[in-house]
Amino acid sequence: MADRNQTSESPEKKAAGVYAASLVKSGDAVGLGTGSTVAYTIKELGRRIREDKLDIVGVVTSYQSEAIAIEAGVPLTTLAQTPKLTIAIDGADQFDENLCAIKGGGAAHTREKIVSMSAARFIVVSDPAKKVKHLSVSVPIEVMPFGKELVVTSLKELGGSPVLRAAAKKDGPVITDNGNFVVDCAFGEIKNPQELALKLSQIPGAVEHGIFMNVDEVIIGKADGTVEIIQK
Repeated sequence: MADRNQTSESPEKKAAGVYAASLVKSGDAVGLGTGSTVAYTIKELGRRIREDKLDIVGVVTSYQSEAIAIEAGVPLTTLAQTPKLTIAIDGADQFDENLCAIKGGGAAHTREKIVSMSAARFIVVSDPAKKVKHLSVSVPIEVMPFGKELVVTSLKELGGSPVLRAAAKKDGPVITDNGNFVVDCAFGEIKNPQELALKLSQIPGAVEHGIFMNVDEVIIGKADGTVEIIQK
């Protein structure tokens, strides 16, 4: 997932999302991320399917993106049917100058990482506020309920400040589409995300963390409708 819930239309997010949709070609199998920015991408793909006869299939990363894709008229498939994707498009909570990203604001980062790693090309769509010199937002970690205490203890030993993510409109924790908890862990400035990613991956009970090292390109939308493109 990507970014936090959208409360009103954002010209920056719309510019990035719509431009990313223009990169998709007929015959592509497209990974569809989760969040407010990539929602514009999904809707634009639906428009191109209706008006331009674009012929694609999509693989979604969450129930949210599935609902948007169905409403937009984007044909869906699964990784079981289409294990190799042409392109994956998703948002981010933050990314640095080396295109390392933190994702998981929408608690879908495990599926997002699987989908992005299944694609030949992974594109992040963003607004300008997400670009930083060093990553610093909390890292979301999907956690098996059975292993929560061990994961929390291990995160503290790594110097983190873990907090179990609480649901907004129900008592108790957020439950992911996979039936797990999410722990958000602050580490301050992350100057070596690759090293931290490796350590997080070694914690038993941690299903997946939100540090993404596989971004190929970032599309940053501007308020005037133009975009900035950053590539590795």
